[in-house]
Amino acid sequence: MNLIAILISSMIINNIVLMQFLGLCSFFGVSTKMKSVVGMGLAVITVIFLSALITFPLYKYVLVELHIEYIDTIAFILVIASLVQLTELVIKRFSQSLYKALGVYLPLIATNCAVLGVALTNAQATGQTYPEALMYALGSGLGYAFIIITFTAIRLRL
Repeated sequence: MNLIAILISSMIINNIVLMQFLGLCSFFGVSTKMKSVVGMGLAVITVIFLSALITFPLYKYVLVELHIEYIDTIAFILVIASLVQLTELVIKRFSQSLYKALGVYLPLIATNCAVLGVALTNAQATGQTYPEALMYALGSGLGYAFIIITFTAIRLRL
């Protein structure tokens, strides 16, 4: 039950776009076509979740154990950049039209502060378990996608 509460809380209540103002660059840049927005939302969900999958154990079991927590930002940026490159290759391989529609904003996921913000929040949360960190990341990604899709629908309707 706690995991569901974390998922809903990070998705709706503590939304990374609306409450923390993270990820606004891609949010404003891509929100002109619904296909681009859905693709960006899925890409951000994937990158945030996969980065949490890797960065949480990296921080807790490597950086903390070696007493080098101070390089967490650098380590997380390397992980996120690698995941974005992988995501970009997959999108380019399976959906050329989406790859072209996302344009420059797809590589910008690597510098998207939402992805790094979720990784840093998960790493610095004391007493948080691995499943809780993954639920927070999944909820944050879903919340980003939900808000960008909703706001784009409103924008296109107006």
